[in-house]
Amino acid sequence: MSSDDRVGPPSLGSEREMLRTFLDYHRATLAMKCDGLTDEMLRQRSMPPSTLSLLGLVRHMAEVERAFFRRVFEDNDAPMVWSDKIDFQAAYDASASTRTEAFTAWEAEVENSRRIEREAESLDLVGRQPRWGEDVSLRMVMMHVLLEYGRHNGHADFLREGVDGTVGA
Repeated sequence: MSSDDRVGPPSLGSEREMLRTFLDYHRATLAMKCDGLTDEMLRQRSMPPSTLSLLGLVRHMAEVERAFFRRVFEDNDAPMVWSDKIDFQAAYDASASTRTEAFTAWEAEVENSRRIEREAESLDLVGRQPRWGEDVSLRMVMMHVLLEYGRHNGHADFLREGVDGTVGA
């Protein structure tokens, strides 16, 4: 992996600043786990029959960003990136994917999510989560997506170690 140039969250700050910076830190962590790997290495699966790979995690997190920002606050009917049926598992199969495909989609969704958060007057902004059929706040969405990154960055740690032995933050 390349040097760690992530910006850590501050020790003090507002709720919104903390959510924003922890989320960005976790986004940067996922990208860092993929640094320096070829497409083939990024597609390396953990344990058959699982299709889980680093590239699959990037694709999945693109879907999560879309499902919890774009679909909640902009367009409840926006299609997912890799599934017509809102199937989050479909993104994990990255067997025919490339770094360019996955990262282009993920980075676009991250930028859209950041824009939605920046433009919101407060964390109390309410949107509709179509999968759940209920209203949710921006606060809840940011917490949910942060927890998704935390969970999947744990997977990324093990995946990266399995690919080339690299461990750490």
